[in-house]
Amino acid sequence: MEISKDLAIYRNRKLVEKVTKKIKEIAKDDFFKFMHVCGTHEDTFSRFGLRSLLPKNVEVIAGPGCPVCVTPPEVISAAIELSKRDNVILATYGDMAHVPSPRGSLVQARAQGGNVYIVYSITDSIKLAEKRKDKQIVHFAIGFETTAPSTAATLLNNPPDNFSVLTYHLLIPPAIDFLLSLGEVKLDGFILPGHVSTIIGSNAYKEISKRWHIPQVVAGFEPLDVLVGIYMLIKQIREGRAEVENEYVRAVRPEGNVKAKEMMHKVFDVVDAKWRGIGIIPRSGFKLKKDFEEFDARKRFEISFEEFKHDLHPGCKCGEILRGLAQPKDCPLFAKACTPLHPIGPCMVSREGTCAIVYKYSRFK
Repeated sequence: MEISKDLAIYRNRKLVEKVTKKIKEIAKDDFFKFMHVCGTHEDTFSRFGLRSLLPKNVEVIAGPGCPVCVTPPEVISAAIELSKRDNVILATYGDMAHVPSPRGSLVQARAQGGNVYIVYSITDSIKLAEKRKDKQIVHFAIGFETTAPSTAATLLNNPPDNFSVLTYHLLIPPAIDFLLSLGEVKLDGFILPGHVSTIIGSNAYKEISKRWHIPQVVAGFEPLDVLVGIYMLIKQIREGRAEVENEYVRAVRPEGNVKAKEMMHKVFDVVDAKWRGIGIIPRSGFKLKKDFEEFDARKRFEISFEEFKHDLHPGCKCGEILRGLAQPKDCPLFAKACTPLHPIGPCMVSREGTCAIVYKYSRFK
């Protein structure tokens, strides 16, 4: 068994060496700048030191690939307000509970007497609602297209009367299109997120490539996946192409998960949405359709996000980092005032946050 394991490691290392050599050969002396929009991709880059394997003229930067990081502070403040109501238990994910807002975090709210319950999935929130009939259970439903289907499926499956959702689902393709329209960073291509793409499919990005004439590659999460993705992007550029290619063929289909998309279409309308650190992005969010408004916590408890408007902490560069304009080391708060134990910006909280990942793997270099 050990011999087989060692052989697999040796073969993978040889494949990595082969792919990085191919990247250096095809890149030559030209400069290329690519962006990924997935926190798991950033984890792969940082954990395995992949940037050190790339030639200096090939740069990969992080974009807004962390759903927790781009959730506006006013949404978190609304969740905190709900958690303080006597008849409500607010159920949320662990990383979301630590995200700071001007009113604190949900963890701090719990320490001050708020009813905050940590769950691993929306199914846990349903079980809690069935167990605690004496309370109103509000599931804080955030995330990209990866988690939106579970929210939709739950609402389509006749949830308990004492269950509702505080939703803030966001959509990746409009965010990519918006970043390109800003023109703040000259990008030569995108490494597309694997998890999101399993739901929406690789075809969902085609219009972006046509509009901006920019190559895009859906990539998996192993080191070889992202390195091959980079090679595919440069190869497109060398051949004068701007297409959407799929490296992650073992999990992503062109049409995506048709059933999941049908459920989302039944439950949600597409609306303009605010992204923390970026601003309003047209048609980049989901809102519950009228048929499902009875499960909308904002309507059930008469609460709005607008009454809690806030900005990022002064000095925090999470906005620039999410837009690809800065790296964590450029932030004066990074690893000083802002750490995982005392996060000031949202990018230091989630395991998909760029600052948290860099802090974990490379802050001592």
